[in-house]
Amino acid sequence: MDETLILARAQFGLNIGFHILFPSITIGLAWILFVFRLRHERATNPEARQAWLTTYQRWVKVFAVCFAMGVVTGVVMSFQFGTNWPGYMTTVGNIAGPLLAYEVLTAFFLEATFLAVMLFGMDRVSGRMHLASTFIVAFGTTVSAFWILALNSWMQTPAGHALAAAETGGGRLVAESWLHVIFNPSFPYRLAHMLLASGITASFFVAGLSAWRLLKAPADAGARGTLRLGVHAAAVLVPLQIAVGDLHGLNTREHQPAKIAALEAIWKTQRGAPLTLLGLPDEAEGRTRFAIEVPKAGSLILAHDADAEIRGLDAFPEHAPVAPVFFAFRAMVGMGVLMLGVAWFSTWKLRNGEAPRPLLWLLSAFTFSGWIATLAGWLVTEIGRQPWLVTGILKTADAAGRASGAQLGASLTAYVLTYAALLLSFVVVVTHMASAGEERK
Repeated sequence: MDETLILARAQFGLNIGFHILFPSITIGLAWILFVFRLRHERATNPEARQAWLTTYQRWVKVFAVCFAMGVVTGVVMSFQFGTNWPGYMTTVGNIAGPLLAYEVLTAFFLEATFLAVMLFGMDRVSGRMHLASTFIVAFGTTVSAFWILALNSWMQTPAGHALAAAETGGGRLVAESWLHVIFNPSFPYRLAHMLLASGITASFFVAGLSAWRLLKAPADAGARGTLRLGVHAAAVLVPLQIAVGDLHGLNTREHQPAKIAALEAIWKTQRGAPLTLLGLPDEAEGRTRFAIEVPKAGSLILAHDADAEIRGLDAFPEHAPVAPVFFAFRAMVGMGVLMLGVAWFSTWKLRNGEAPRPLLWLLSAFTFSGWIATLAGWLVTEIGRQPWLVTGILKTADAAGRASGAQLGASLTAYVLTYAALLLSFVVVVTHMASAGEERK
Protein backbone atom coordinates (compact mmCIF):
# COMPACT_ATOMS: atom_id res chain seq x y z
CA MET A 1 0.00 0.00 0.00
CA ASP A 2 1.23 3.49 -0.82
CA GLU A 3 2.91 5.31 2.08
CA THR A 4 0.84 8.46 1.64
CA LEU A 5 -2.39 6.46 1.65
CA ILE A 6 -1.37 4.74 4.89
CA LEU A 7 -0.54 8.08 6.52
CA ALA A 8 -3.76 9.70 5.27
CA ARG A 9 -5.81 6.83 6.67
CA ALA A 10 -3.89 6.89 9.96
CA GLN A 11 -4.42 10.63 10.31
CA PHE A 12 -8.14 10.49 9.60
CA GLY A 13 -8.50 7.40 11.78
CA LEU A 14 -6.83 9.24 14.66
CA ASN A 15 -9.12 12.23 14.20
CA ILE A 16 -12.37 10.30 13.97
CA GLY A 17 -11.27 8.00 16.80
CA PHE A 18 -10.50 10.93 19.07
CA HIS A 19 -13.67 12.75 18.05
CA ILE A 20 -16.01 9.82 18.71
CA LEU A 21 -14.88 9.67 22.34
CA PHE A 22 -16.88 12.77 23.18
CA PRO A 23 -20.20 12.22 21.34
CA SER A 24 -20.17 8.73 22.82
CA ILE A 25 -20.49 10.46 26.20
CA THR A 26 -22.62 13.50 25.39
CA ILE A 27 -25.46 11.67 23.61
CA GLY A 28 -26.18 9.53 26.65
CA LEU A 29 -25.14 12.08 29.27
CA ALA A 30 -27.58 14.65 27.88
CA TRP A 31 -30.51 12.33 28.64
CA ILE A 32 -29.09 11.58 32.10
CA LEU A 33 -28.95 15.33 32.73
CA PHE A 34 -32.60 15.57 31.70
CA VAL A 35 -33.42 12.95 34.33
CA PHE A 36 -31.49 14.94 36.97
CA ARG A 37 -33.29 18.14 36.02
CA LEU A 38 -36.68 16.42 35.96
CA ARG A 39 -36.09 14.94 39.41
CA HIS A 40 -35.22 18.40 40.71
CA GLU A 41 -38.31 19.94 39.17
CA ARG A 42 -40.64 17.28 40.56
CA ALA A 43 -39.10 16.99 44.03
CA THR A 44 -41.22 18.44 46.85
CA ASN A 45 -38.76 17.96 49.70
CA PRO A 46 -36.39 20.99 49.93
CA GLU A 47 -33.40 18.79 50.72
CA ALA A 48 -34.12 16.52 47.75
CA ARG A 49 -34.56 19.53 45.45
CA GLN A 50 -31.24 20.94 46.58
CA ALA A 51 -29.48 17.58 46.16
CA TRP A 52 -30.75 17.16 42.58
CA LEU A 53 -29.91 20.79 41.79
CA THR A 54 -26.34 20.34 43.01
CA THR A 55 -26.04 17.12 41.04
CA TYR A 56 -27.34 18.79 37.89
CA GLN A 57 -25.01 21.78 38.26
CA ARG A 58 -22.02 19.51 38.70
CA TRP A 59 -22.74 17.31 35.72
CA VAL A 60 -23.88 20.01 33.30
CA LYS A 61 -20.37 21.46 33.51
CA VAL A 62 -18.88 18.06 32.72
CA PHE A 63 -21.27 17.84 29.78
CA ALA A 64 -20.20 21.27 28.53
CA VAL A 65 -16.54 20.23 28.52
CA CYS A 66 -17.36 17.04 26.59
CA PHE A 67 -19.51 19.01 24.14
CA ALA A 68 -16.76 21.56 23.52
CA MET A 69 -14.19 18.84 22.88
CA GLY A 70 -16.53 17.14 20.45
CA VAL A 71 -17.14 20.36 18.52
CA VAL A 72 -13.45 21.23 18.20
CA THR A 73 -12.39 17.77 17.03
CA GLY A 74 -15.37 17.59 14.68
CA VAL A 75 -14.36 20.81 12.95
CA VAL A 76 -10.81 19.52 12.44
CA MET A 77 -12.17 16.28 11.03
CA SER A 78 -14.43 18.06 8.54
CA PHE A 79 -11.45 19.92 7.05
CA GLN A 80 -9.78 16.60 6.28
CA PHE A 81 -12.52 15.73 3.80
CA GLY A 82 -10.95 18.37 1.57
CA THR A 83 -7.27 18.00 2.44
CA ASN A 84 -6.92 14.22 2.66
CA TRP A 85 -9.90 12.90 0.71
CA PRO A 86 -10.88 15.32 -2.07
CA GLY A 87 -12.04 12.42 -4.24
CA TYR A 88 -14.68 11.61 -1.66
CA MET A 89 -16.42 14.97 -1.85
CA THR A 90 -15.94 15.13 -5.61
CA THR A 91 -17.72 11.81 -6.12
CA VAL A 92 -20.33 11.72 -3.35
CA GLY A 93 -20.42 15.33 -2.15
CA ASN A 94 -23.96 15.76 -3.48
CA ILE A 95 -25.07 13.22 -0.91
CA ALA A 96 -22.58 13.66 1.93
CA GLY A 97 -22.72 17.47 1.87
CA PRO A 98 -26.49 17.83 2.47
CA LEU A 99 -26.48 15.16 5.21
CA LEU A 100 -23.69 16.95 7.07
CA ALA A 101 -25.48 20.27 6.55
CA TYR A 102 -28.71 18.82 7.95
CA GLU A 103 -26.79 17.78 11.06
CA VAL A 104 -25.52 21.33 11.59
CA LEU A 105 -28.85 23.04 10.85
CA THR A 106 -31.18 20.73 12.74
CA ALA A 107 -28.99 19.54 15.61
CA PHE A 108 -25.81 21.51 16.28
CA PHE A 109 -27.43 24.95 16.33
CA LEU A 110 -30.17 23.53 18.55
CA GLU A 111 -27.66 22.06 21.01
CA ALA A 112 -25.38 25.11 21.08
CA THR A 113 -28.24 27.56 21.64
CA PHE A 114 -30.00 25.73 24.43
CA LEU A 115 -26.79 24.56 26.10
CA ALA A 116 -26.24 28.25 26.89
CA VAL A 117 -29.65 28.29 28.58
CA MET A 118 -28.71 25.16 30.55
CA LEU A 119 -25.45 26.70 31.73
CA PHE A 120 -26.41 30.32 32.35
CA GLY A 121 -30.19 30.53 32.34
CA MET A 122 -31.32 28.76 35.50
CA ASP A 123 -31.86 32.09 37.30
CA ARG A 124 -33.05 33.88 34.15
CA VAL A 125 -35.82 31.62 32.81
CA SER A 126 -38.64 29.67 34.44
CA GLY A 127 -38.06 26.20 35.78
CA ARG A 128 -40.17 24.65 33.02
CA MET A 129 -38.27 26.55 30.34
CA HIS A 130 -34.97 25.40 31.79
CA LEU A 131 -36.24 21.82 31.91
CA ALA A 132 -37.41 22.16 28.29
CA SER A 133 -33.96 23.48 27.30
CA THR A 134 -32.33 20.40 28.82
CA PHE A 135 -34.71 18.17 26.87
CA ILE A 136 -34.02 20.07 23.63
CA VAL A 137 -30.26 19.62 24.04
CA ALA A 138 -30.71 15.89 24.69
CA PHE A 139 -33.01 15.63 21.67
CA GLY A 140 -30.46 17.58 19.61
CA THR A 141 -27.64 15.18 20.44
CA THR A 142 -29.84 12.30 19.26
CA VAL A 143 -30.76 14.12 16.04
CA SER A 144 -27.06 14.80 15.44
CA ALA A 145 -26.36 11.07 15.77
CA PHE A 146 -29.24 10.39 13.38
CA TRP A 147 -27.70 12.40 10.52
CA ILE A 148 -24.11 11.27 11.08
CA LEU A 149 -25.15 7.63 11.26
CA ALA A 150 -27.32 8.07 8.17
CA LEU A 151 -24.23 9.17 6.20
CA ASN A 152 -21.96 6.52 7.66
CA SER A 153 -24.53 3.80 7.08
CA TRP A 154 -25.03 4.95 3.51
CA MET A 155 -21.27 4.62 2.95
CA GLN A 156 -21.49 1.06 4.26
CA THR A 157 -24.68 0.01 2.46
CA PRO A 158 -25.40 2.67 -0.20
CA ALA A 159 -28.92 2.98 -1.61
CA GLY A 160 -31.15 5.58 -3.25
CA HIS A 161 -28.42 7.13 -5.45
CA ALA A 162 -27.78 7.44 -9.15
CA LEU A 163 -25.02 8.67 -11.45
CA ALA A 164 -25.41 12.26 -12.58
CA ALA A 165 -25.94 12.87 -16.26
CA ALA A 166 -22.80 13.53 -18.27
CA GLU A 167 -23.74 17.14 -19.00
CA THR A 168 -24.26 17.87 -15.28
CA GLY A 169 -21.20 16.14 -13.90
CA GLY A 170 -20.88 12.54 -15.05
CA GLY A 171 -19.23 10.19 -12.55
CA ARG A 172 -20.70 12.02 -9.59
CA LEU A 173 -23.48 10.57 -7.47
CA VAL A 174 -26.76 12.31 -6.80
CA ALA A 175 -29.64 11.35 -4.55
CA GLU A 176 -32.42 9.66 -6.47
CA SER A 177 -34.44 9.06 -3.30
CA TRP A 178 -33.45 10.79 -0.07
CA LEU A 179 -35.72 8.42 1.81
CA HIS A 180 -33.68 5.45 0.60
CA VAL A 181 -30.38 7.29 1.08
CA ILE A 182 -31.17 8.04 4.72
CA PHE A 183 -32.99 4.83 5.61
CA ASN A 184 -30.52 2.55 3.85
CA PRO A 185 -30.40 -1.15 4.77
CA SER A 186 -27.99 -0.88 7.72
CA PHE A 187 -29.08 2.50 9.13
CA PRO A 188 -31.66 1.38 11.76
CA TYR A 189 -29.23 -1.13 13.24
CA ARG A 190 -26.25 1.24 13.30
CA LEU A 191 -28.30 4.04 14.84
CA ALA A 192 -29.69 1.82 17.59
CA HIS A 193 -26.26 0.28 18.19
CA MET A 194 -24.58 3.69 18.53
CA LEU A 195 -27.29 5.23 20.73
CA LEU A 196 -27.10 2.28 23.10
CA ALA A 197 -23.30 2.42 23.04
CA SER A 198 -23.46 6.06 24.08
CA GLY A 199 -25.97 5.29 26.80
CA ILE A 200 -23.71 2.57 28.18
CA THR A 201 -20.59 4.75 27.89
CA ALA A 202 -22.30 7.62 29.70
CA SER A 203 -23.69 5.29 32.38
CA PHE A 204 -20.25 3.92 33.25
CA PHE A 205 -18.82 7.44 32.99
CA VAL A 206 -21.32 8.74 35.56
CA ALA A 207 -21.03 5.67 37.79
CA GLY A 208 -17.22 5.71 37.67
CA LEU A 209 -16.82 9.40 38.47
CA SER A 210 -19.48 9.13 41.18
CA ALA A 211 -17.54 6.23 42.69
CA TRP A 212 -14.39 8.34 42.56
CA ARG A 213 -16.24 11.11 44.41
CA LEU A 214 -17.47 8.67 47.08
CA LEU A 215 -13.94 7.43 47.69
CA LYS A 216 -13.10 10.99 48.69
CA ALA A 217 -16.42 11.92 50.32
CA PRO A 218 -18.38 8.83 51.45
CA ALA A 219 -21.19 10.96 52.90
CA ASP A 220 -22.09 12.64 49.57
CA ALA A 221 -25.74 11.68 49.08
CA GLY A 222 -25.83 13.15 45.57
CA ALA A 223 -22.93 10.97 44.44
CA ARG A 224 -24.62 7.90 45.88
CA GLY A 225 -27.71 8.72 43.81
CA THR A 226 -25.79 9.20 40.57
CA LEU A 227 -23.79 6.03 41.25
CA ARG A 228 -26.98 3.98 41.51
CA LEU A 229 -28.48 5.61 38.45
CA GLY A 230 -25.40 4.92 36.34
CA VAL A 231 -25.10 1.31 37.49
CA HIS A 232 -28.80 0.51 37.04
CA ALA A 233 -28.89 2.15 33.59
CA ALA A 234 -25.88 0.12 32.47
CA ALA A 235 -27.42 -3.09 33.84
CA VAL A 236 -30.44 -2.53 31.57
CA LEU A 237 -28.69 -1.11 28.49
CA VAL A 238 -25.91 -3.70 28.08
CA PRO A 239 -28.32 -6.65 27.54
CA LEU A 240 -30.28 -4.49 25.08
CA GLN A 241 -27.03 -3.78 23.25
CA ILE A 242 -26.29 -7.48 22.98
CA ALA A 243 -29.71 -8.07 21.41
CA VAL A 244 -29.31 -5.17 18.98
CA GLY A 245 -25.77 -6.32 18.17
CA ASP A 246 -27.14 -9.71 17.19
CA LEU A 247 -29.65 -8.09 14.82
CA HIS A 248 -26.90 -5.88 13.44
CA GLY A 249 -24.80 -8.97 12.79
CA LEU A 250 -27.60 -10.61 10.83
CA ASN A 251 -27.95 -7.44 8.75
CA THR A 252 -24.20 -7.27 8.14
CA ARG A 253 -24.10 -10.88 6.99
CA GLU A 254 -26.78 -10.08 4.44
CA HIS A 255 -25.36 -6.81 3.11
CA GLN A 256 -21.62 -6.98 3.94
CA PRO A 257 -20.68 -10.66 3.99
CA ALA A 258 -17.00 -9.90 3.34
CA LYS A 259 -16.83 -7.96 6.61
CA ILE A 260 -18.34 -10.91 8.50
CA ALA A 261 -15.82 -13.28 6.94
CA ALA A 262 -12.94 -11.01 7.96
CA LEU A 263 -14.00 -10.29 11.53
CA GLU A 264 -14.65 -13.98 12.20
CA ALA A 265 -11.60 -15.14 10.20
CA ILE A 266 -13.68 -17.57 8.14
CA TRP A 267 -11.25 -18.46 5.37
CA LYS A 268 -13.39 -20.84 3.31
CA THR A 269 -17.08 -20.96 2.55
CA GLN A 270 -18.59 -23.72 4.66
CA ARG A 271 -21.67 -25.01 6.37
CA GLY A 272 -21.67 -25.33 10.12
CA ALA A 273 -18.84 -22.80 10.49
CA PRO A 274 -17.11 -22.89 13.89
CA LEU A 275 -16.80 -19.85 16.14
CA THR A 276 -13.17 -18.86 16.68
CA LEU A 277 -12.87 -17.49 20.19
CA LEU A 278 -9.18 -16.65 19.98
CA GLY A 279 -6.32 -17.22 17.60
CA LEU A 280 -3.74 -15.58 15.37
CA PRO A 281 -5.04 -14.95 11.83
CA ASP A 282 -2.42 -15.66 9.17
CA GLU A 283 -3.50 -14.20 5.82
CA ALA A 284 -0.43 -15.51 4.02
CA GLU A 285 -1.42 -19.10 4.78
CA GLY A 286 -5.17 -18.51 4.90
CA ARG A 287 -5.68 -19.97 8.36
CA THR A 288 -5.90 -19.03 12.02
CA ARG A 289 -3.01 -20.26 14.12
CA PHE A 290 -3.64 -21.60 17.63
CA ALA A 291 -7.38 -21.26 17.08
CA ILE A 292 -9.72 -21.99 19.97
CA GLU A 293 -12.97 -22.95 18.25
CA VAL A 294 -16.50 -23.92 19.17
CA PRO A 295 -17.91 -26.26 16.48
CA LYS A 296 -20.87 -24.89 14.49
CA ALA A 297 -21.25 -21.93 16.85
CA GLY A 298 -20.23 -19.48 14.12
CA SER A 299 -23.14 -20.45 11.89
CA LEU A 300 -25.47 -20.56 14.88
CA ILE A 301 -24.61 -17.00 15.94
CA LEU A 302 -24.28 -15.47 12.48
CA ALA A 303 -27.34 -17.08 10.90
CA HIS A 304 -29.27 -18.57 13.86
CA ASP A 305 -28.83 -21.93 12.16
CA ALA A 306 -26.05 -24.32 13.19
CA ASP A 307 -25.87 -25.78 9.67
CA ALA A 308 -26.13 -22.53 7.71
CA GLU A 309 -23.59 -21.74 5.01
CA ILE A 310 -21.27 -18.86 5.82
CA ARG A 311 -19.33 -17.32 2.95
CA GLY A 312 -15.63 -17.27 3.57
CA LEU A 313 -12.85 -14.97 2.45
CA ASP A 314 -12.23 -17.23 -0.54
CA ALA A 315 -15.49 -15.85 -2.00
CA PHE A 316 -14.18 -12.27 -2.01
CA PRO A 317 -11.16 -11.31 -4.13
CA GLU A 318 -10.99 -8.02 -2.25
CA HIS A 319 -11.60 -7.83 1.47
CA ALA A 320 -10.49 -6.06 4.63
CA PRO A 321 -7.26 -6.98 6.44
CA VAL A 322 -8.27 -9.80 8.74
CA ALA A 323 -6.15 -9.33 11.86
CA PRO A 324 -7.25 -5.76 12.77
CA VAL A 325 -10.99 -6.45 12.54
CA PHE A 326 -10.62 -9.92 14.10
CA PHE A 327 -8.93 -8.55 17.22
CA ALA A 328 -10.99 -5.33 17.38
CA PHE A 329 -14.23 -7.30 17.30
CA ARG A 330 -13.06 -9.51 20.15
CA ALA A 331 -11.94 -6.49 22.14
CA MET A 332 -15.41 -4.97 21.72
CA VAL A 333 -17.23 -8.14 22.69
CA GLY A 334 -14.83 -8.88 25.53
CA MET A 335 -15.22 -5.43 27.02
CA GLY A 336 -18.99 -5.68 26.61
CA VAL A 337 -19.06 -8.93 28.58
CA LEU A 338 -16.91 -7.37 31.33
CA MET A 339 -19.19 -4.32 31.47
CA LEU A 340 -22.26 -6.57 31.74
CA GLY A 341 -20.65 -8.48 34.61
CA VAL A 342 -19.62 -5.29 36.42
CA ALA A 343 -23.06 -3.68 35.96
CA TRP A 344 -24.97 -6.70 37.24
CA PHE A 345 -22.51 -7.36 40.09
CA SER A 346 -22.69 -3.70 41.14
CA THR A 347 -26.49 -3.72 41.02
CA TRP A 348 -26.50 -6.73 43.33
CA LYS A 349 -23.97 -5.17 45.73
CA LEU A 350 -25.93 -1.92 45.88
CA ARG A 351 -29.24 -3.63 46.71
CA ASN A 352 -28.96 -2.52 50.36
CA GLY A 353 -27.90 1.02 49.48
CA GLU A 354 -24.30 0.63 50.64
CA ALA A 355 -21.30 0.79 48.31
CA PRO A 356 -18.23 -1.08 49.62
CA ARG A 357 -14.91 0.59 48.87
CA PRO A 358 -13.67 -2.30 46.68
CA LEU A 359 -16.76 -1.82 44.51
CA LEU A 360 -16.06 1.91 44.29
CA TRP A 361 -12.51 1.20 43.11
CA LEU A 362 -13.85 -1.29 40.55
CA LEU A 363 -16.34 1.20 39.14
CA SER A 364 -13.70 3.93 39.09
CA ALA A 365 -11.48 1.65 37.02
CA PHE A 366 -14.35 1.19 34.54
CA THR A 367 -15.07 4.92 34.16
CA PHE A 368 -13.86 5.02 30.55
CA SER A 369 -14.53 1.38 29.67
CA GLY A 370 -17.19 2.48 27.18
CA TRP A 371 -14.50 4.24 25.17
CA ILE A 372 -12.64 0.97 24.65
CA ALA A 373 -15.74 -0.86 23.40
CA THR A 374 -16.79 2.08 21.21
CA LEU A 375 -13.38 2.52 19.60
CA ALA A 376 -13.07 -1.22 18.98
CA GLY A 377 -16.51 -1.21 17.36
CA TRP A 378 -15.63 1.71 15.10
CA LEU A 379 -12.42 -0.03 14.04
CA VAL A 380 -14.50 -3.05 13.00
CA THR A 381 -16.95 -0.81 11.14
CA GLU A 382 -14.43 1.34 9.28
CA ILE A 383 -11.62 -1.12 8.59
CA GLY A 384 -14.11 -3.87 7.86
CA ARG A 385 -15.41 -2.19 4.68
CA GLN A 386 -11.96 -1.79 3.12
CA PRO A 387 -10.81 -1.43 0.40
CA TRP A 388 -13.99 0.59 -0.12
CA LEU A 389 -14.68 4.07 1.18
CA VAL A 390 -18.23 3.84 -0.17
CA THR A 391 -19.01 0.17 -0.64
CA GLY A 392 -19.02 -0.87 -4.28
CA ILE A 393 -18.75 2.73 -5.51
CA LEU A 394 -15.54 4.45 -4.39
CA LYS A 395 -12.32 2.85 -3.20
CA THR A 396 -10.30 4.49 -0.45
CA ALA A 397 -7.21 4.75 -2.66
CA ASP A 398 -9.18 6.56 -5.37
CA ALA A 399 -10.37 9.26 -2.96
CA ALA A 400 -6.95 10.18 -1.52
CA GLY A 401 -5.48 13.65 -2.07
CA ARG A 402 -2.08 14.79 -3.27
CA ALA A 403 -0.50 15.66 0.08
CA SER A 404 3.03 14.29 0.33
CA GLY A 405 4.17 11.69 2.82
CA ALA A 406 6.29 14.30 4.60
CA GLN A 407 3.33 16.66 4.99
CA LEU A 408 1.07 13.92 6.25
CA GLY A 409 3.72 12.55 8.59
CA ALA A 410 4.42 15.96 10.11
CA SER A 411 0.74 16.80 10.61
CA LEU A 412 0.05 13.31 12.01
CA THR A 413 2.82 13.79 14.56
CA ALA A 414 1.35 17.16 15.54
CA TYR A 415 -2.10 15.62 15.89
CA VAL A 416 -0.80 12.79 18.08
CA LEU A 417 1.01 15.16 20.45
CA THR A 418 -1.90 17.62 20.60
CA TYR A 419 -4.56 14.99 21.13
CA ALA A 420 -2.49 13.19 23.78
CA ALA A 421 -2.22 16.45 25.72
CA LEU A 422 -5.92 17.19 25.26
CA LEU A 423 -6.96 13.71 26.37
CA LEU A 424 -4.82 13.88 29.51
CA SER A 425 -6.17 17.36 30.30
CA PHE A 426 -9.75 16.19 29.73
CA VAL A 427 -9.40 13.24 32.11
CA VAL A 428 -7.83 15.43 34.80
CA VAL A 429 -10.45 18.18 34.44
CA VAL A 430 -13.57 15.98 34.43
CA THR A 431 -12.38 13.86 37.35
CA HIS A 432 -11.74 17.05 39.30
CA MET A 433 -15.10 18.57 38.34
CA ALA A 434 -17.06 15.42 39.13
CA SER A 435 -15.32 14.89 42.46
CA ALA A 436 -15.60 18.53 43.62
CA GLY A 437 -17.95 19.35 46.46
CA GLU A 438 -21.02 21.55 46.46
CA GLU A 439 -20.45 25.02 45.07
CA ARG A 440 -23.72 26.85 45.69
CA LYS A 441 -26.98 26.57 47.55
